[in-house]
Order: sequence, then C-alpha cells, then structure tokens
Amino acid sequence: MAPFTDHRTAALALLNGGERLTRKAGSFLGQLAVDPTPMTPAQAEWLAKLLDRSGLPPVAGDEHE
Repeated sequence: MAPFTDHRTAALALLNGGERLTRKAGSFLGQLAVDPTPMTPAQAEWLAKLLDRSGLPPVAGDEHE
C-alpha cells in the first residue's frame, strides 16, 4: 500500500476501518480529519502507532515512518 498523502486521509481511513478505537483515539482522529493545522511531533507519533497497529501505511513524509 502507498503511504497516505496527509493526516486527514489517514485519520479517515482509521475511522472507517471498522476496528475498535478508544474514545480518546476516536476524538483525536476526528480532530485530525477536520483540522488542517500541522500535527505536533507527539500527534504524528500517535497517528503512526495507530496506523501501524491497524496494518495501514504511514503518512508520506512523516519522520516516524
């Protein structure tokens, strides 16, 4: 699978993936889906972990790949 082009598409893929998410993770992903503000390093790391756990590719250009 090709890397995601941005954090919005990655967040939407996780939200639509059907896997169980915690309320906190769902809230975080919802924020990423609607807010174009660049992520902090901690947010990028958390997103990378969620993507990895779900078997999804990383976000392109993410130093946490």
